[in-house]
Amino acid sequence: MNRPEAVASTIRIVRRPSVPTTPRARSTGGRLIYAIGDIHGCYEQFVALLEAIVADIASSVGDSAPLVILCGDYIDRGARSGDVMAALVWLERNAGVKTLLLKGNHEALLLDFLDHPAEGLRWLQRDGHWTLRSYGVALPDDLSTLVESDCRNLSYALTDRLPAAHLDLLKRLRIRAVYGDYLFVHAGLRPGVPIDKQTDEDCLWIREDFLDSKQRFEKIIVHGHSWTSAEPDITADRMGIDTGVYQTGVLTAVRLEGATVEIFQARRDIQAGNAMQTVTSDGENC
Repeated sequence: MNRPEAVASTIRIVRRPSVPTTPRARSTGGRLIYAIGDIHGCYEQFVALLEAIVADIASSVGDSAPLVILCGDYIDRGARSGDVMAALVWLERNAGVKTLLLKGNHEALLLDFLDHPAEGLRWLQRDGHWTLRSYGVALPDDLSTLVESDCRNLSYALTDRLPAAHLDLLKRLRIRAVYGDYLFVHAGLRPGVPIDKQTDEDCLWIREDFLDSKQRFEKIIVHGHSWTSAEPDITADRMGIDTGVYQTGVLTAVRLEGATVEIFQARRDIQAGNAMQTVTSDGENC
């Protein structure tokens, strides 16, 4: 497994020290933690952000091993999903940095497609085609011509092309993790339900019931899955770090150390004057 390739100079790193957070967030369990939001096949931003994090770790002073947590949705919507998966395998094996990989709903959809192909048509037409093409699976230009009977052959083709290490990683992804005052999960939690009673379905898929809740959770929830802009959504009870990289060009991470929170971003800026523009089609700004 080769080290991830260097990224284009059009990606720039932005680091913002000391953003306001809740007084409840005082402990990371003695660790320096970096949490990365949804990547969605945007390989260049991911590698640039990872390089910035590794450099920061090298310059940090502390007794405990730093931890990099990835909050799921590594694939789909961006053209280099396979390359992102390869980088994750490399990260686990070679980077010398402790990592924890969480499952997103898109990884769940991929695994379901491998096991139950006929049920994956809608995913394939909407998002999954990016991932299949990144692994070299041939698809028609007009995805609307696909029918359920095509899915079985496409699932077999993906199985043939998906490296064993990638499949192994997908099957080992965790649903959630707790460190100190923080809980890390892909989508969020069901309000009013204890952490140990949360369902995998909610952890992967919940949206409005979590985002709109006024209830206080047991922990500060660090999550992805839902985005509205190129800026993270930080409130008293949660940190939403999905910034829609496949459309905004911005991949976000938070650096957590005790009560201190910092934001790292890898940005691909499309310039119109000095203003950053977004695109309307998935994957065009990866």
